[in-house]
Amino acid sequence: MNVTEAQHPARPWGVGRLAPYPTTTRLPYTSVVIDPATQLGVFRDGAGLVVEMGKHGTSAGTETSTVTNSDSANDAGHDQDSTKD
Repeated sequence: MNVTEAQHPARPWGVGRLAPYPTTTRLPYTSVVIDPATQLGVFRDGAGLVVEMGKHGTSAGTETSTVTNSDSANDAGHDQDSTKD
């Protein structure tokens, strides 16, 4: 390392990618607690009233793999399925 590199180290590459955070928005709730009976989050506003946050679906998927050639190079395949509500 020469003297110039020691006095002026290279600028990290990520610094050029930095930008200010976008403007913030006010959220419609003040607190979130877990309901012990349902294990779901309950959102409350500043007055303590429950805020409905909308419905969210659930999904599940499975994947199985198969190997069809056991005496040399494997010939592998797989199946996938999913359900969503």
